[in-house]
Amino acid sequence: MRKINQPKPSLWPLLFLLSFLLTLPLYAAKVDSLDVPSAVMKKNLRAVVVLPDSYASAGKNKTMYPVLYLLHGGFGHFNDWITKTPDKTLIHRLADQYNLIIVMPEGEVFSYYVDSPVIKDSQFETYLTKEVIAKIDNTYRTIRTPKGRVITGLSMGGYGALYLATRHPDLYCAAGSMSGALNLDMNAWKLPPDATKNIKAEFEKILGPFDQAPDGWASYSVVGMADKMKTNGLKLVIDCGVDDFLIEPNRELHHRLVFNQTPHDYSERPGGHSWEFWQNALPYQVLFFSKVLNGN
Repeated sequence: MRKINQPKPSLWPLLFLLSFLLTLPLYAAKVDSLDVPSAVMKKNLRAVVVLPDSYASAGKNKTMYPVLYLLHGGFGHFNDWITKTPDKTLIHRLADQYNLIIVMPEGEVFSYYVDSPVIKDSQFETYLTKEVIAKIDNTYRTIRTPKGRVITGLSMGGYGALYLATRHPDLYCAAGSMSGALNLDMNAWKLPPDATKNIKAEFEKILGPFDQAPDGWASYSVVGMADKMKTNGLKLVIDCGVDDFLIEPNRELHHRLVFNQTPHDYSERPGGHSWEFWQNALPYQVLFFSKVLNGN
């Protein structure tokens, strides 16, 4: 029998150290967990902030960094993008690759990032656009103008990103959505009746009864904001999986933007409402944002 030569035992510590060092660049970015209290809602909330590896050394030169606000989905929390992606290094690597700060704020389980007319401690439009941005700008070396600020998110967060950016074009230079829930009347959502009923009940908690709303929540619909998006002139990137139950509202917004000749980047790819899809979608969106930021 042929004898197979193996490394001598004394080499194993060296091989282990080499293996460890090769993985270091994947985790070079620094992760902060930050308190972001809300005066308008009278409660304390948290955010995850990922700083690129260059941030610490660039401090000597007072280098300012662009910021990506990355919103979580419904029934989730601020740390979802860090804990639920199959690749736990995704956000770290994107922050390092594009030299930007990535902020993941709390939106609670079903706020939809709007100022609720019903619940006083659910005022997330005000919280995100005033309190969170102010806290981040006062804590880190950020570019404190719209030219250095972009926003995107998944599902509820995709809705929130386009809703906030459209209503506050003075705060962002670009916005995106991944699998966004862009039409709150849910007529085009491909869900079983029971699921639709349950989600409608959650909407009624924050917006009031659908039947009693003068416009049937139409004023909250991102699909209905296509003309405002054209007026604002923000750079837009939107994508959704072809098997996603929210594909039709995304197509509807795309069609309206094409009709009114609003420049935007729209794509459909294989996939559903899943972390595998969002993990694949985010790098494309960050590349899009990077081009916008570099152009600024």
